[in-house]
Amino acid sequence: MGKLENSPVRIKSFEFACKIVHYCDELKKNKDFEIASQLLKSGTSIGANTREAQRGVSAKDFKNKFGISFKGG
Repeated sequence: MGKLENSPVRIKSFEFACKIVHYCDELKKNKDFEIASQLLKSGTSIGANTREAQRGVSAKDFKNKFGISFKGG
């Protein structure tokens, strides 16, 4: 594993996304499809945005992309 794979932010955002997916499965069982869909998109985008930030080409790029993940999408 490289530097990015060991990042605490990446690990925590992945764990959070997994919890979101399981929770959305429960929402779908209760026929709460719309909220499950919205939550799934926003909850999993955090990990994607932090991963993208870690691949930033400059410190300014990193800060900008990481800021997006803090906003939740």
